[in-house]
Amino acid sequence: MIARVVVAALLVLAPGLAPAQPRPVPATCTRDLFQNEAAMRQRQYRMQQVASADQATQCAAWRDHVAFMQKARSVFATCQTGREREENVAQMDQSLADYRVLLANRCGRR
Repeated sequence: MIARVVVAALLVLAPGLAPAQPRPVPATCTRDLFQNEAAMRQRQYRMQQVASADQATQCAAWRDHVAFMQKARSVFATCQTGREREENVAQMDQSLADYRVLLANRCGRR
């Protein structure tokens, strides 16, 4: 009995010590992740198509790609959990940072 009271008190006084509860994922996540994967393949193809295009075309495509990646990152952050989420969100963050540097260096700031 005393142990239960102590545990309950600790949970109330130190919420950071409580076991992490899995966060619920929206019902649309299966669809959203599937669409995200398909869109990523299309984006990869698009980036290959503009690889030898003029700078203005590349810059427009890269800006569009950054906007897409921000949305894709949001899907990963919302719909995945655990290590898979951490890895995919970190990868998206790194890609976003890389494209922002590319845009700043090659296309100017906007």
